[in-house]
Amino acid sequence: MMQRPGQRRPGGGPMGGGPGIQMQGEKARDFRGTMKQLIGYIGAYRLSIIIVLIFAVASTIFTIVGPRILGLATTKLFEGVVGQLSGTGTGIDFDYIGRIIMILIGLYLVAALFGYIQGWIMTGVSMRVTYRLRADIAQKINRLPLKYFDSTNQGEVLSRVTNDVDTISQTLNQSLSQIVTSVVSMVGVLIMMLTINWLLTLVSLIMIPLSFGIIGLVISRSQRYFKEQQDYLGHVNGHVEEMYGAHSVVKAFNGEAQSVAKFDSYNNTLYSSAWKSQFLSGLLFPIMGFVGNLGYVAVAILSGYLVVQGAITVGDVQAFIQYVRSFTQPIAQIANISNVLQQTAAAAERVFAFLAEPEESPETTTPVRDVTVAGNVEFDHVRFGYHDDKIIIRDFSATVKPGQKVAIVGPTGAGKTTMVKLLMRFYDVNAGTIRIDGHDIREWTRHDLRQMFGMVLQDAWLYSGTIMENIRYGRLNASDEDVLAAARAAHADHFVRTLPDGYATVLNEETSNVSQGQKQLLTIARAILADPPMLILDEATSSVDTRTEVLIQKAMDNLMRNRTSFIIAHRLSTIRNADLILVMRDGDIVEQGTHDALLAKGGFYAELYNSQFDTMSIVENNLPNLLPAAG
Repeated sequence: MMQRPGQRRPGGGPMGGGPGIQMQGEKARDFRGTMKQLIGYIGAYRLSIIIVLIFAVASTIFTIVGPRILGLATTKLFEGVVGQLSGTGTGIDFDYIGRIIMILIGLYLVAALFGYIQGWIMTGVSMRVTYRLRADIAQKINRLPLKYFDSTNQGEVLSRVTNDVDTISQTLNQSLSQIVTSVVSMVGVLIMMLTINWLLTLVSLIMIPLSFGIIGLVISRSQRYFKEQQDYLGHVNGHVEEMYGAHSVVKAFNGEAQSVAKFDSYNNTLYSSAWKSQFLSGLLFPIMGFVGNLGYVAVAILSGYLVVQGAITVGDVQAFIQYVRSFTQPIAQIANISNVLQQTAAAAERVFAFLAEPEESPETTTPVRDVTVAGNVEFDHVRFGYHDDKIIIRDFSATVKPGQKVAIVGPTGAGKTTMVKLLMRFYDVNAGTIRIDGHDIREWTRHDLRQMFGMVLQDAWLYSGTIMENIRYGRLNASDEDVLAAARAAHADHFVRTLPDGYATVLNEETSNVSQGQKQLLTIARAILADPPMLILDEATSSVDTRTEVLIQKAMDNLMRNRTSFIIAHRLSTIRNADLILVMRDGDIVEQGTHDALLAKGGFYAELYNSQFDTMSIVENNLPNLLPAAG
């Protein structure tokens, strides 16, 4: 299995083999500031964390004392055996050894209990912090302005909720208490080694600089391959995802060979870098094991000499060797934890940066309440740009009377959809005012404002659920009869009933028995069910065939009766019966009036309308000539 940077490997060898090495991860730009912010964030669980640290220290101390007490039993056993062999002793004192064993069992049981308690508490703390972080991110998403998502990759936002929060959670659950236990273990073991013999301790410590020298040398060589491996792993995943998402297009244009060639290029580089990184890091452990064995041999020879000289006991040798074997482990853990903390700080920095993003402007403290909306809409010298230096809507003014069907037309980039976004207050205007029934739209809460509108967009959005649930999304408390009536009004009932499961059919990304046009019918049924005082239709019939479009237009005419409706359309033939047509060009209204009046005027609208029908005529006239060629 391929090991990625950041994964741990177990150590081995008589001396502990060597530290488990963790490749350097991404670093935070402000490590100290981010960690301070993270500590402040988990401050609500301060008492639990203090208890965890106390239990961690106690558990470690009990574990450290064990080998020294076991050494007493070893010494007593050795003295008894030697006495029996020489005939000068009374034999082995099993009562003394038994008491030592019982003490050891008690110590290790208490240490294990303390370890279990601190792990249980810390798991609860980390899960609560994780829950709180994800909840804060979810709430933040709802408070962010739409422009944030227009300029931010969706994967980046998802990464905050999943990868970054998981990294923080794992660190809190594992590394926080491990930092304390590692430091206490390292200091405690060193003290115990010094109490046994300073010379043996010095010999053991000499091996540490040599070990870390080898670690640094190998990491310096392998690090760039780990980085390249991670980069090309991303390239491979991205290419596969892209090709899978557009596999029908790739097949349609015979792009399989090119796709496979690009994949092979990425995969070959990934193989090369992964092989080199794994080989170099794999060399580390045999070498560290060899160095550890050298130190082990040195300690064994020197301790044997000291026993012969009477400087230490056999039990001290046994205890010292145990301490030597465990001494490198906390050092390795501290080295790994330092890298884990860097990765955690980088993850926390991204999470806190996301939580600190500017939010939507605050809601009014005195919102409009209990007003029956008639649907009178007024655009008063509206000015807007997604960026201050790039104004899209320069000076937009129009008045829409209640119940009017208003069409907004114009070339691509004229600002049609932008006007709808302003009306729904997805963005706030730079200057000017939009009023509904005489009230500035900023005098309503966003929730109340958006509840006034039913929207049908060009891209049919349906979530994973049954058809019944998707239509009911327009009004969650609607009865099944209301849902069926809305589906019939949208001319969706017939095709739904032809499906094997009818309204219980589950829609998801893999749904292939529901066409794009049929999905659009469901979103129209959803808008009908919502029964709002105003409607917004953004190319609502663009994904359906001509016959279905006629049926939908009839249903929409009934739906839009006595409702203020805004229709964005490119096919001008669909809005000929609009009460008012607003013609936009470069962010301004250049013409407004009825279809007949605008055609008679012979202006920009007439130019757009005639150009569409000229294009259709050319296609129709040449269709008989094109069909044989196509055949």
